[in-house]
Amino acid sequence: MTKATARHLLVETETQCNEIKAQIESGADFVAQAKQHSKCPSGQQGGDLGEFGPGMMVPEFDAVVFSAPLNEVQGPVQTQFGYHLLEVISRTE
Repeated sequence: MTKATARHLLVETETQCNEIKAQIESGADFVAQAKQHSKCPSGQQGGDLGEFGPGMMVPEFDAVVFSAPLNEVQGPVQTQFGYHLLEVISRTE
């Protein structure tokens, strides 16, 4: 079964999500940004979601995590929780 490891950060607005993404793309550290801004408990671990398979996260995550290039920040991705930035660290078939 396909598995992936990823990290994310969660904020309330698309505008905030885009601002943080721009900072990361300009050299800011994803982990530090997650610790500072994410409203998800995983933010304290730099947004680390660990390893998971299809169907273990919300469908919007699966659509990105199991298709996006590795080590590139994706988003904003809107879910019922807010707006996310996602970074896929690894994926195995």
